[in-house]
Amino acid sequence: MNLSSSTEKNSTLLVASVASFITPYMGSATNIALPTIGSEFSSDAITLSWVATAYLLAVAIFLMPFGRIADIYGRKRIFLYGIVLFTLASLLSGLARNMPTLIVYRVLQAIGSAMIFSTSVAMITVVFPPKERGRAMGIAIAAVYLGLSLGPFAGGVLTQYLGWRSIFFSVVPLGLIAIYFVLTKLKTNWADAKGEPFDWAGSVFYALALFFIMIGFPKLPDIMGLSFLAIGSVFFFVFIFWELRVKFPILDLTIFKDNLIFRYSNLAALINYSATFAVAFLLSFYLQYFKGLDPEGAGFVLVAQPVIMAIFSPWAGRLSDRIDPRIISSVGMGVSALGLGLLAFISSETTILHLVLTLMLLGLGFALFSSPNSNSIMSSVERKHLGIASASLGTMRMVGQMLSMGIAMMLFAFYIGQKSIDSTNLPQLLSALQMAFILFAILCFLGVFASLARGKRTTN
Repeated sequence: MNLSSSTEKNSTLLVASVASFITPYMGSATNIALPTIGSEFSSDAITLSWVATAYLLAVAIFLMPFGRIADIYGRKRIFLYGIVLFTLASLLSGLARNMPTLIVYRVLQAIGSAMIFSTSVAMITVVFPPKERGRAMGIAIAAVYLGLSLGPFAGGVLTQYLGWRSIFFSVVPLGLIAIYFVLTKLKTNWADAKGEPFDWAGSVFYALALFFIMIGFPKLPDIMGLSFLAIGSVFFFVFIFWELRVKFPILDLTIFKDNLIFRYSNLAALINYSATFAVAFLLSFYLQYFKGLDPEGAGFVLVAQPVIMAIFSPWAGRLSDRIDPRIISSVGMGVSALGLGLLAFISSETTILHLVLTLMLLGLGFALFSSPNSNSIMSSVERKHLGIASASLGTMRMVGQMLSMGIAMMLFAFYIGQKSIDSTNLPQLLSALQMAFILFAILCFLGVFASLARGKRTTN
């Protein structure tokens, strides 16, 4: 039974929501600025993609280990360190003088984000009882979508009038506010696994598997790409072999084996993020290269999707407290598949209105999916496994986003190659966009079945 006071619950939700806002805000604002960043640093499309992809890869690598570290040393402590590092790295990113240093600072941002992502949902879950948990998660997820909503618009305005560096600087005061709230409002450290050892070997196997798989994607179908994927797969199986035998693993795989809801809810999350995350990245190129919009205009169009997410996520979360989340999230997955299918027919003649309406449909689908699915995952495990559940949910999100960007990069490499995007290869760019949306629509359609396969919920 959860006996947390009202003050503790509200303070935890407030702090988690503030932190949940700043990280997606940063990511979505940066996506809008990518063409401008590429122009300043004279970068090709693949190198430019790594500004976003290096961030996602690093978060995916560090999320699970930090989830375990937080269980051992305290979730509040890791949460605080994460916000501090994220804020510092944002300042450094704004001062970057070339593409390699910018990518390095983005990796530091990612490590801070991993500390935040691996603790925030677990903290909300531990202080809110099952009947209130969906509402709380809906609010926190709405904060994520508010960041996604303001990111493209604010990123476009800042890039247009103050330069792309101002995007990174704008996050610094928000980070300082979050740090203040953590230091003054959170009193509990939540170290449920205090004294247990950390699985260093498992963390290394896990990191190597993700790294080689990710760098292999954009090099397909070349032999080097296939080789990297093969190496990553080997490390992945070594990781599984190790985790099944070590006494204190970073990921307790028996939860996936014995808990049907947990297993298929995580799979559904992985599929959904794999199919939807790169949409804004791809459309930012379409809007600026085909429609001639400046960064501000492109951001204004792309804001349609996350605004709908922010509006409907709290409602979907509350609904999942009363109705089986499996039903709601499966409907959301189906709506997302429909929206992606419509984007597959994109052409140079597609109207801005058509894109806005389609993005709103995608936003509705994702709102219906995300909050109920998160509630389903976190409510399906015992309290002692909340750290693992939070980290696995975050990992599915980040690995899915990483795979989504990997698919986009692979298609850029196949259709465009190591070339800067200009008027001579716009037909190839359009083909890459169309193929990406076709693949994403198929993924979401298959995800409906994964979502339905989880069975009826249990309550924790």
